[in-house]
Amino acid sequence: MMLPYFIIIPLLAAFLITLIGGKRDIWGIALSMIATAALLIMSLVSFLQLRGETIVYEMGNWQLPLGIALVMDSLSGFMLIIVSLVALTSVVYSIQYVRHLGQDFKYYALFMFMLTGMNGVILTGDIFNLFVFMEIALFAAFALVAYGCRAEEYEAAFKYAIMGAVSSTLILIGIGVLYSATSTLTMARIAQAIPGLPSQIVLWIGGLFLAGFGLKAAAMPFHAWLPDAHSSAPAPISSMLSGVLIKVLGIYAIIRLFFNVFDAPSAFLTIFIVIGSASILISGFLAIIQWDFKRLLAYSSISQIGYILLGMGLATPLAILGAVFHLFNHAIFKSLLFYDAGSVELALGTRDLQKLGKLGKLLPVTSGTSIIASLAISGIPPFNGFFSKLIIILAAIAAGQPVLALLAILGSILTLAAVMKIQRYGLRQDVDVAPVEKIGLGMNIAMILLAVICIVGGLLIAPGIREVALDPVVNVILEKAEYVQMVLGR
Repeated sequence: MMLPYFIIIPLLAAFLITLIGGKRDIWGIALSMIATAALLIMSLVSFLQLRGETIVYEMGNWQLPLGIALVMDSLSGFMLIIVSLVALTSVVYSIQYVRHLGQDFKYYALFMFMLTGMNGVILTGDIFNLFVFMEIALFAAFALVAYGCRAEEYEAAFKYAIMGAVSSTLILIGIGVLYSATSTLTMARIAQAIPGLPSQIVLWIGGLFLAGFGLKAAAMPFHAWLPDAHSSAPAPISSMLSGVLIKVLGIYAIIRLFFNVFDAPSAFLTIFIVIGSASILISGFLAIIQWDFKRLLAYSSISQIGYILLGMGLATPLAILGAVFHLFNHAIFKSLLFYDAGSVELALGTRDLQKLGKLGKLLPVTSGTSIIASLAISGIPPFNGFFSKLIIILAAIAAGQPVLALLAILGSILTLAAVMKIQRYGLRQDVDVAPVEKIGLGMNIAMILLAVICIVGGLLIAPGIREVALDPVVNVILEKAEYVQMVLGR
């Protein structure tokens, strides 16, 4: 059974890095590369072998409902692929980038702990263990945000920790109320018990979870911590935070709980639409007025999360398809943009767009990949972001919500304006700048790999590929009864 190894491998890697790392980082690099590559291969193989089925592993051979189970279905398998792919490129990118902060094994040990927590959140079938794994990932993330040991990083990590503590408290209270009402922590059994609960209790629990996991996802109005944390962290950690962490601890948890457990109450679907719409518009405007490269990207992350919530709120098969596809696409092009920002900062010593200049010859890979990522995030064809945004827009029209479709189009225009600001002032204004450090092979490889996925990623929606890659994920989200049956009725 492969499921426990998604947690064991990064946890063992973190332990070994701490044990044998010494004063240099070579063991941390090697073990992290091996672990993330193995996880990516395992996640791809597992997802292809699922074929719409669900795998349940009962820990310690204790059967449900007494024991704790790990559950892999198409949704969790899809999330594992996203996390492993971004993690592998992040480790490759980190080799040079983190060394300018010092050759320290602790970075890679913390990185592996964060990966352990995220994989645990994705795979657990127990809501309290979801909370435990979430805290493991968060504690590692807090330390990684402050890894550069600068004042702004300490401040950002402190804000992140405070907001993380508030959100975790709300979630823990929700879990306690849910357990007192259902007498179980297994999510599939909770889903069975929910229809028998008074609607007021379900609304209270859902409200606590929405606030708690909404803070993790950094959707408006729960976004205040994100711009500081994402802009202050080292670039590869910014890519992990924006590319996968807010999706795993926020969006994935919301999808799993509100669709597979609560069966998508209409009141919360409406709230998803409102939050998603506000995130798209307000964060789009806030991104445009930023001059800090990474801070601009952080605000655009909030906007792109809005598209995912908008698709989930519409809750039609087409809208959920667009949301799932955009979840993947955003992880790719946003990670790439943070890599580009990190390369610029490392090479020139600043991320202030007003102090940058002609970078086409100085940083050709960074300049080229930033154009690709900018067009992808703006929804320009034929890049991957175009297809997922188009599906969400068409789904809004098909659902009789043309205003939401226009709002999504306006959001893309705002995003295009923000990233064109990066291109015009950050990378192509008529100012000569002198490099501080040369960008190495590992950083360029990570950027090129993600740029290629931005170009070819739209093929996931092609007939024949969509049925294998995306449709099974949509089916898991839509079919609460099937999730319960697959977990409990084996």
